[in-house]
Amino acid sequence: MDTFTNSKEKRILVTGGAGFLGSHLVDHLMEAGHQVIVADNFFTGHKDNLQQWLHHPRFSLIEHDITKPLDLQEVDEMYHLACPASPPVYMANPVFTITTNTVGTLNMLELAKKTGAKILLASTSEIYGDPQVVPQTEEYWGHVNPVGSRASYDVGKRAAEAMFTSYYRQFNIPIRIARISNSYGPRLPEDGGGVVGSFIKQALANKPIYVYGDGNQTRCLQHVSDAVKGIVKLMESDYTHPVNIAGTERFTIMELAQLIKSLIETSSEIVKKEPRQDDPRLRQPDITKAKTILNWEPQVPLKEGIKPTIEYFRQQLRNNNVETGIS
Repeated sequence: MDTFTNSKEKRILVTGGAGFLGSHLVDHLMEAGHQVIVADNFFTGHKDNLQQWLHHPRFSLIEHDITKPLDLQEVDEMYHLACPASPPVYMANPVFTITTNTVGTLNMLELAKKTGAKILLASTSEIYGDPQVVPQTEEYWGHVNPVGSRASYDVGKRAAEAMFTSYYRQFNIPIRIARISNSYGPRLPEDGGGVVGSFIKQALANKPIYVYGDGNQTRCLQHVSDAVKGIVKLMESDYTHPVNIAGTERFTIMELAQLIKSLIETSSEIVKKEPRQDDPRLRQPDITKAKTILNWEPQVPLKEGIKPTIEYFRQQLRNNNVETGIS
């Protein structure tokens, strides 16, 4: 993965740094020569994702739930990524999810206020809900069900954005807001890896690939390396308004299922199930701002990036079989 060089070593906190996106961000920041502190309660993250840095002198890991205040004396930058991000996980744990998005975000903003750190929120394209406008620019307010099964996440992230902008207006805290769209790549969790992880896991096991609804829902996927570069560029900018960090290749859920099935050469059948409540049908974030303000756009095509992701899952399956004695 390419890195951005920095003339000054920074002390950087990454909440949720043991997770999928967080651990790739940590790799990037460590390779760039920074001091990195990860705060994670391992609810969805794994220490194995940080294995290569655990004994590095510039790296430290704090097992901590951000719904409790975190006391650090010196921080230059904060990447606030902590939160369950996969629908099955956050829908099964709605109270924890919305508490992380609200109380946890408040605690991190208070820490930024105390230390003077610049702080970036990993928001999401989910804040647009089930959009009625295509594509979705940052000015679009969205179409969100505040009492639906996804509300702990999408409404929680909207609340987090409101908290960030409130702290900026009242206390002049230097904020950045990245609305990150569906990301995939190695380290995507086996359970709770979103639609990509679910399809790959089902296909490798020769089990049915479940498509919820008619399969015509659209997603714009991006490789995790592109997502990391986008949020780092946003952090390094002076822009304080939300920016979409998203893929540009638009796929239907059915097309994605068919692609993964063909690449794995599985005997799995694609099976349609009842649609999930409030599942966005036409997700296509507009990335004009990212292109013009950050000089960023995704570089990894899905058909190129999905292959090493499949190999990662295949290796994880082998490892699990060895551990359980399955040949």
